[in-house]
Amino acid sequence: MQKKLLLIVTILLVGATLGLYFWYRSGGLQSAVVRQVSQRISSNASESSLIQKILGFSKPQTYLILFLNNTEIRPGGGFIGAYAVVRADKGIPEILKVEGTELLDNLSPQDFPSVPPEPLQKYLPVKRWGFRDSNWSPDFASSSIKSLELFKKEKGTAADDIGAVIGITPTLLEEVLKIGGPIKVNGQEFSAENFTEKLEFEVEYGYAEQGLDFNERKKVLANLTHALLARIRGDIFKHWPEYFALGQRMLAEKQILGFSTDPETENVLLSKGWGGEIKQTTGDYLLWVDANLASLKTDKVMDRELSYSFSPTGTGKFIATVKMKYTNNGTFTNFTTRYRTYARVFLPDGSKFISVKGSLKMDRTVGEGVVDQGVENGKQWFGAFTSIEPGKTGELIWKFYLAPQITEQIKKNSYNLLVQKQSGTIAHALVLDLNFSSQSYNQKTDLRLDRVFIITNAD
Repeated sequence: MQKKLLLIVTILLVGATLGLYFWYRSGGLQSAVVRQVSQRISSNASESSLIQKILGFSKPQTYLILFLNNTEIRPGGGFIGAYAVVRADKGIPEILKVEGTELLDNLSPQDFPSVPPEPLQKYLPVKRWGFRDSNWSPDFASSSIKSLELFKKEKGTAADDIGAVIGITPTLLEEVLKIGGPIKVNGQEFSAENFTEKLEFEVEYGYAEQGLDFNERKKVLANLTHALLARIRGDIFKHWPEYFALGQRMLAEKQILGFSTDPETENVLLSKGWGGEIKQTTGDYLLWVDANLASLKTDKVMDRELSYSFSPTGTGKFIATVKMKYTNNGTFTNFTTRYRTYARVFLPDGSKFISVKGSLKMDRTVGEGVVDQGVENGKQWFGAFTSIEPGKTGELIWKFYLAPQITEQIKKNSYNLLVQKQSGTIAHALVLDLNFSSQSYNQKTDLRLDRVFIITNAD
């Protein structure tokens, strides 16, 4: 339920900000500060028109907002623990529905086919593909289309009117608190450092310690919401440059994601890199995608290091290795456990599987697990299950032949590489060790953003 509470707060913060801005646009506010904000947002006429379209100035727009809990990472950015349906009419947002996804899934009609992806059936297990598990694709548009499909089949509120999907992770709200500082609610301090964990504890356990019954545990939500709204109303314009920069950064880091059924709007989202898409490239490509299947929040205690290397063979091919090193810094608690992940690596089409090391049939087993393969969004992918106990380190290592077109690019000194980050992840390490035969390229960085590497003298 903490996810539901956090989502409501996030939506109200965004709604309050947009409402204030468009209040000014309609003549409600006339300060020089707000005029500067307006000019900064809408300096481009086409973008200004699009903003007004998105916020319902031509006609009301309805949005499905997903709370993507990235402490329980999923391919589409995080587990969908809660959602909201919001309608924007002339810049004023109206919340039509907010609830936990389990309520929609459990109370919805069960009379339609809904077969989950095989890994969800096998490792979770899930017998029916519900809305909360709908973001199985790492491509946000693909995952949003599935979310909308299941939302309609489950008779979600205003399902036929929804024109766009917005995904938000708790990282956004933590960053908001960094700008304004901690807030106090019921004598307790919520900060950027403790917000998610503290709210989670208060909703699940803290209410009982305060002598409140189960139905009163939402009291913290009302108080926290009012406190945050008061904070935002008081300093949104005073700290506008910081909030504006934060929005841009959260979009670039894929902590805010958007998909629109309107082609014009979707094209803008994709052109600005805000659509969370699997990008189409002609060069080399790498995307590692985890799916936490332990139903707890263990991602917040996980460290990751992604390594990519390749070297030539004597037959004109290149053998590549992709390795993810996982370190589970947690213990067995109410919120963290062993890390159970179904991991996929996405590569250029034509990549040929050689071997995998570290896959498991199931957690706490020693037998090697099966390897799945497929093609999605023009990329070859390999997938396997693995598990890392608390306090332990584990590795999942893939070996494969580079796709023929990538080998040819190396030979023609035209190699380039795009490494995409999984939506919702923070900034785990990335290590490159590329052997082009006559020279090597080594780099260590992070995946806070997608990374592009252009190596012009590869051979």
